[in-house]
Amino acid sequence: MSSRLGGLLPALPALLLLFFFFLFPVVRMLGYSVEGGSFEWYAKALGQGLYLQVFWNTFEIALFVTVICLLLGYPLGFLLATTTPGWATLGFIFVLLPLWTSVLVRTYAWMVLLGRNGVFNRLLMQGGVIADPLPLLNNFNGVLIGMVHVLLPYMVLPIYGAVRRVDPALVSAAQGLGASNARIFRRVYLPLTLPGIFAGAVIVFVLSLGFYITPALLGGGRVIMLAVMIEQEVHQTLNWPFAAALSASLLVVTLAVYAAAQRFTRAGADT
Repeated sequence: MSSRLGGLLPALPALLLLFFFFLFPVVRMLGYSVEGGSFEWYAKALGQGLYLQVFWNTFEIALFVTVICLLLGYPLGFLLATTTPGWATLGFIFVLLPLWTSVLVRTYAWMVLLGRNGVFNRLLMQGGVIADPLPLLNNFNGVLIGMVHVLLPYMVLPIYGAVRRVDPALVSAAQGLGASNARIFRRVYLPLTLPGIFAGAVIVFVLSLGFYITPALLGGGRVIMLAVMIEQEVHQTLNWPFAAALSASLLVVTLAVYAAAQRFTRAGADT
């Protein structure tokens, strides 16, 4: 028993840090949500059409962002894992460069690019491609563009790692048996990189559920996600119990998605 306690001593500062700055605020938030022993705020959050629509918007945007990041991230991760070291280094610089810049700065940059008089619309109009500016800002499209730009590296990196772990001997054997490149990808690479796909999809989806800055700025108040509504309840209406109920609901959903993904990934690994 004493040896176990002695082994925990080095981790004690980290455990105390997690308790005071993570676990305690979460427990206090849950306490706000059931203030007075009533679940009326949960009934309001999960029973009224307006708030259910916000939940739906949040899941819809998170799903779209995840799918788009997968469609863009898999080819990019595959290319980085199979190209020459020089090109891979250059590609990683471009992939990781956004992570070195504040999300707020990147979002304001997209506001400049996507506005009615922004860079994209001016280039398209000057080139004669369009006659009127495209609605790229303060709507669903703008939020998707901004969130995909921020979250794409979180999809690329797990896929890159999964592709790198594929044994080259398997690819050589498939080529020796006369398999085409498409068949090699379908029968070798895709099954062996499914763990990387699942990992990237879970990371992007979970992060998308709690996104705030990008939807708040690029949505222009017209695209309301759950994190935006929680901020409004805290700072505008000062309804802390309702904000806590929304936050707890989001936390439960996020943990459920993570648990389901873990179980699915484990079941896939067993088969």
